[in-house]
Amino acid sequence: MGKKLSVLGLILSLCLGMVGAIGCGDQSGDSEEASGSEITVVTSFYPMYVLTLNITEGVEDVKVVNMAQAQTGCLHDYQLTMEDMKVLDGADVLVINGAGMESFLDKVMEQMPELYVVTASEGMALLENEHAIHQEGVEEKNPHVWVSPTGAAEEAKNIAAGLAAADPEHAAQYQANAQEFEEQMRTLKSQMQQELDGLPHRQLITFHEAFSYFAQEFGFEIAAVIENEPGQEPVASEIDAVIQTIRENQIPAIFVESQYADQTARIIADEAGVEMYELDLIVTGDANATSEEVRKAYITAMQKNLAVLVEALK
Repeated sequence: MGKKLSVLGLILSLCLGMVGAIGCGDQSGDSEEASGSEITVVTSFYPMYVLTLNITEGVEDVKVVNMAQAQTGCLHDYQLTMEDMKVLDGADVLVINGAGMESFLDKVMEQMPELYVVTASEGMALLENEHAIHQEGVEEKNPHVWVSPTGAAEEAKNIAAGLAAADPEHAAQYQANAQEFEEQMRTLKSQMQQELDGLPHRQLITFHEAFSYFAQEFGFEIAAVIENEPGQEPVASEIDAVIQTIRENQIPAIFVESQYADQTARIIADEAGVEMYELDLIVTGDANATSEEVRKAYITAMQKNLAVLVEALK
């Protein structure tokens, strides 16, 4: 790998610009323990960290560091911190989801032309955010491709290809790990289909459009979302519309996500007379988890989601 362009000046200028809005904290990114690593792979946030740890399993001289904290959640409206910039400055390879998820990194990557960037969603067929409020003439794509087992496998395959190009010495190991992960995803999908296919209710009310790929994978329909865009509270007419959708279609439950406040969801659930359940987007994790626990986090979360869906939609 070539010598990286230092971004210390960029760190200072960006952090000074952010002081009024966010603090330059002491938090450090999650990392896989390694000493004397020749290649440092930085991942943008938790799901990329999970996938990349699976692809780099057993590969020597590779250290994986997660930029955003494990509890950060989805990167909607995320702002870089001083610590993020320090982590990026040590990267040889940066793994991002893409599809607009990390748009806050665009200017940073322009200042780091020698940084090798791997886009996990590259070449994938992306769904449009049907419920999002678009700017005029702008088609917004849904970036949550990892939330289906097939999407996670495709992203892992892209990560493996990108790492193989950046680190040809270990290309065979990356590809073998991708094949192993793809097989795990096939098995997971098959197990989930066996239980989900027989559920009588096929419409979902979710917090935002994070489960569109999951719904497509398993034959569900996203009937409505609570927030058209994360962080944008629905107005009264939008809340009423969701309640009406629930009643008209006899939908038995609504689903929220742990990283977002659920006050509005509780109001909707109470008014519509339905139960509220929590689904895991696999965007947060335990900062103290071992690398092995993180590698298994995707399957663990999806199995919990399966149990929740079966209970809620039976």
